[in-house]
Amino acid sequence: MNQEVGLESFQDYLFKNKRNVFTLWIAAFAAIVQFSVFKYFYPFASYIHGDSFLYIDTAIKNPGISSYMIGYPMFLRMFSVFSSSDFVLTAFQYLLMQMSSLFLLFTVFYLYKPAKITQTILLCLAVLNPLYLNMGNMVSSDSLFASLSITWFALLLWIIYFPQPRLILWHTAIIYMAFTIRYNALIYIFIGALAFFLSSFSIRWKAIGIGSGAIAIMLFILHTGNLYKELTGKWQYSPFAGWQWANNAMYAYRYVDSTHRKPVPARFKELDNNIRSYFDSTRDIKKFPQEAAMASTFYMWSPGMPLMDYKNNLYKKLHQDSIASDYKKWASMGPFYKDYGIYIISQYPQYYLRYFMIPNSLKYYAPPIEFLEYYNSGSDSVTSSTQFWFKYKSRVVKTRTKDRRGPFLGFYPLLSGGINLVMLFGLVCYFLLGGFHSSNPFKKGIILGGTVWLLNAGFTITASSAALRFQAFPIMLSTVFAGLLMDWIGQLAAIKTEIQPKRKIEIAI
Repeated sequence: MNQEVGLESFQDYLFKNKRNVFTLWIAAFAAIVQFSVFKYFYPFASYIHGDSFLYIDTAIKNPGISSYMIGYPMFLRMFSVFSSSDFVLTAFQYLLMQMSSLFLLFTVFYLYKPAKITQTILLCLAVLNPLYLNMGNMVSSDSLFASLSITWFALLLWIIYFPQPRLILWHTAIIYMAFTIRYNALIYIFIGALAFFLSSFSIRWKAIGIGSGAIAIMLFILHTGNLYKELTGKWQYSPFAGWQWANNAMYAYRYVDSTHRKPVPARFKELDNNIRSYFDSTRDIKKFPQEAAMASTFYMWSPGMPLMDYKNNLYKKLHQDSIASDYKKWASMGPFYKDYGIYIISQYPQYYLRYFMIPNSLKYYAPPIEFLEYYNSGSDSVTSSTQFWFKYKSRVVKTRTKDRRGPFLGFYPLLSGGINLVMLFGLVCYFLLGGFHSSNPFKKGIILGGTVWLLNAGFTITASSAALRFQAFPIMLSTVFAGLLMDWIGQLAAIKTEIQPKRKIEIAI
């Protein structure tokens, strides 16, 4: 890999290099044509029945807090100032994913100068990516979060190789916006700190760069926690996290035999008894097929499940069933469910490893298509609030195809699994071939990319739910660095091949 950086500015590299200008024009043309054809068959936006409608309701009411992170509803409100068209919204989301990917790719090409064939393959995989079409067309936070994450990582590379104070401002803004959209952006603080550490910024500017992002996120956490305290009487940042911990624990707890069951603290006893009774009554997975699923989110959202029933019964006992709003009831249970979930996991860590983390790691390796599998969750209608928000003539959303499956996504779990394997193989080879012991600037990029890959995998496998739409950014990043690692290995092999014949000639002489 040719690492001679700085011979021309990035702007000149993009707009004065004929090959790059031609590539950008082709990429823009391909993106517009793809989106136009896609929208011909799917003229309306797609919706996750539940998540999407909650985002829209939150955008309409503007409460400041919601079951999900407030960032995407805020984005919908701001976007509605310019347009109420779902076509304009989905076009923006799709093109933003394309532009962020091109920004990352051309940053990588500028910094590392991989072979032209590697550049071409990576560009084709990004520009012709059907995942971008399906995610961009969905009213969900996934595409916006992926775009911000890709842009954020590209900024980190610029911070490492060309540190400038204005990049700190951009980094702080991007990391703040990402965190308001998805909770796992919290790990971005630590990855950003690594980038500043690898940069040539002075200690003062490194501290400012790391501190500004951390302070911005902490202020948002404090603001959100205070709003929840006003609502529920308890300070908490995310009720969702509490429900998630209890849900995750249940997927492991189900497999704990009654004879091995340990006593729980008094405050958990009623809930624990309800959960054990539910498990005992649903052992037959033929009658209860949902119980065959592993490492999912079924227990935290489904009516009739122990977590929902316990919440409803508790408020009936308190005679507040008709007074408290459904959202207040849901949010109030967050701290209690968090404590319960973490307690159960701590008591049965081997079960959590076997029945949640290992199945979830398999999902992370090849993430399920999930809600992207069917357009509009397989339905032909939307809610009245969605009709109002996008000014539809009716609640019916039509397609020009009978097959409501998300197009061209069936191969994606296999592709994602293959990319993860190539990434792992490349990192191992880079280590064994002495890449981390060289003075090559490419080493810093590999350290950063590998760290994101590992931390994201760790967070997702241990505490979250793996699905294709959640992994768009990690898949993009793994694809880029898998390509760069293969390019590095290929060029290293070519160099050694050139040296070896010369040695044989010297020996012969």
